Amino acid sequence: MMQTAGLFEKLMETYLVWLAAGFVLVIAELVTGTFFLLVLGIAAFAGSATAWFGVGFWLQALCAAAVAVAGVFWVRQHGKTMSRSDMVSLDVGQAVAFDAWVSREQGAARVKYRNTLWDAEVEGERELDHGQVLFIRAVDGNTLKVANRKP
Repeated sequence: MMQTAGLFEKLMETYLVWLAAGFVLVIAELVTGTFFLLVLGIAAFAGSATAWFGVGFWLQALCAAAVAVAGVFWVRQHGKTMSRSDMVSLDVGQAVAFDAWVSREQGAARVKYRNTLWDAEVEGERELDHGQVLFIRAVDGNTLKVANRKP
């Protein structure tokens, strides 16, 4: 009767296990859209590369863990430096059509953009006609900040 460790080695080389785990994690990352699973997939690839050179399992695991920890720190640091306010919206400068006021005093309105009604904050003039063209100056979540002049 074979031992369990011997059976495992017979079924698959260690580097192939790491490689398969890496591919599974990268595919899972593509489905979820988080960079953390990508980092873990890359760490598994590092473990696979280490196993390819024939070193022991604990060194493989240590290499994968080191790459994973470094990658997680990098993703977290990169996320802090890439704030949403730094990214320019592709919608800025696009034309919208005024639909109706929600609250004229507060400048809250509904505008039509891409064949959909959006909440908007109107900057400047409060005398607007239905269908009047306004321009997007900024995007704040699901609210468009619009004005009469193009930015």
